[in-house]
Amino acid sequence: MTEQDLTTGPAPLREAFPDDWHRYTPRQQMARYLGLLFAALVIGWSITSIDVIWEWVWDAPVQMADLFGRMVPPDTTNLGTILLVLWETVNIATIATLFAVLISLPVAWLAAQNTTPNRATLWLGRIILVSSRSINTIIWALLFVAIFGPGIVAGIAAIMLRSVGFVGKLLGEAIEEIDPRPVEALQATGASRTKVILYAIVPQVMPTFWAVAILRWDINLRESTVLGLVGAGGIGLILQSAIDTFKWQEAATVLLCILGLVLLGEIVSAWLRRRIL
Repeated sequence: MTEQDLTTGPAPLREAFPDDWHRYTPRQQMARYLGLLFAALVIGWSITSIDVIWEWVWDAPVQMADLFGRMVPPDTTNLGTILLVLWETVNIATIATLFAVLISLPVAWLAAQNTTPNRATLWLGRIILVSSRSINTIIWALLFVAIFGPGIVAGIAAIMLRSVGFVGKLLGEAIEEIDPRPVEALQATGASRTKVILYAIVPQVMPTFWAVAILRWDINLRESTVLGLVGAGGIGLILQSAIDTFKWQEAATVLLCILGLVLLGEIVSAWLRRRIL
């Protein structure tokens, strides 16, 4: 079909393929322009309403170059201590993830509509999940440092409580999305509730369970590196100490070790996914 056929052909054909076709109607275009204008006004108001010292912003590249210059070359004098505390960081993330997964299983069971006993337990499970995810890990760490004192116990508790909401939320959604036919088949044979769980629900949820557990461990490995900034143990404690005492070369060594840990965690996570999933 040529362009001439569209312009000189029958009227229905010309109406079906108009020359002045637009993706949006004039009303839709106006709504889009108004939305962009509103977003620009909100962003402009946000920038003008905060106290920004723009001289410091323009001077930031110079200061960053000066800071990175002080970090070169990295100081490896305390590398043994740094690696030891880095291993402590890995332990914090691993232990916290283990406890979080164990605690999140019953919470996810309560928060799933197709497995929760009643409406009250449904809301109880969801309140636990929302409460866990609403508070940042650093805030949890500050709270537990005040309770347990500085150290890895506060860090484990902080990451564990933060992870319960993440793992429980995804597991609960996976339970709600299972195929109900195996459950109905076992129930029709008179199987007990325990057997229904073990043979109809668990096999369907296990891939999600392992995927979420590995993903959360990877996330916790990153989050545990900053817990020391508030006294909750881990490599962040040495980093904060180096920054406070202006030992920038040692701080560079700590940052490189953290980068290596994150990269290693990514490799291990990818390997576990290939082996398990």
